[in-house]
Amino acid sequence: MKLAVLDDYQGTAKDLADWSELPAGTDVEFFQDHIVDEDQLVERLKDFDLVMGMRERTPFTRSILSRLPKLRLLMTTGRRNASFDIEAASELGIMVCGTNGGGEGPTELTWGLILAMLRHIPEEEQASRAGSWGTTVGVGVKGKTLGLVGLGHIGSLVARVAVAFDMKIIAWSQNMTAERAKECGATLVDKETLFRESDIVSVHLVLSDRSRGLVAASDLAMMKPSAYLVNISRGPIVDEKALIDVLERRAIAGAALDTFDVEPLPKDHALFKTPNTLICPHLGYVIDESYQAFYAGVIENVRAFLSGEPVRTINEDVLVSPQFRGYEA
Repeated sequence: MKLAVLDDYQGTAKDLADWSELPAGTDVEFFQDHIVDEDQLVERLKDFDLVMGMRERTPFTRSILSRLPKLRLLMTTGRRNASFDIEAASELGIMVCGTNGGGEGPTELTWGLILAMLRHIPEEEQASRAGSWGTTVGVGVKGKTLGLVGLGHIGSLVARVAVAFDMKIIAWSQNMTAERAKECGATLVDKETLFRESDIVSVHLVLSDRSRGLVAASDLAMMKPSAYLVNISRGPIVDEKALIDVLERRAIAGAALDTFDVEPLPKDHALFKTPNTLICPHLGYVIDESYQAFYAGVIENVRAFLSGEPVRTINEDVLVSPQFRGYEA
């Protein structure tokens, strides 16, 4: 069996798991570079039986999957992956499995971005190195209004920190209840009120057909000129074109972004040129604890799959498919 570990950007995969635990005869290859072109990706993976994708870095569409006849097991780090065509995988007889995670990286990064943006930490660090000592005046968070779009696991933990900072917390999502908001120390408001009254709007939703484009131009237009937007969830939840527009016009104070419509973000992208925009390369889950859990999970998935007892299967319907490619090469 041949296993491909994709998008190992930091070159750490070899050291964060004991790959010798894989069944004898399993050949592992690690790839640090990211391939966008479909033909090049298919050429790289055509001889692999097992493939691990790091979150949504490399999408696996029906077109790509249909051109990988040897692929038997496709793995995603985490329990879901919006960029994998699960239905196509099932129809083609490819099992898809996930892994557990570790730590609370996205929650911690949210607050890192908020504080870095409001206190101008990146600018001051660069200015200090260049010989300018103290060039900006920051904004504190105590007493400010934090608007949370979503109060799931991450959103609720972000709210908990906001309570410690003595902030006012308001929240909205399509299914949120007043009871859920109260549990998290927040007050349920309607969408318009959230965008109109928040000093900081932070997005914490799963990307789906319903959440795609949910933060629209009309929502951004209601934000105060002194307000900030934070998005560590998924880029397409926010109308990127509209966000660029309000930033360029300085209609809002700034944005801290960890996710984008296209990743990696092209070097000439407009967001690199917008004022007071803090850009991170999708670092939410990129912590040692998560990576260790991801790679350990991949090893466990391969062992379980080859033994005929798969774990954390995302598409269990593949087991009854006449096209199922089986557990052995």
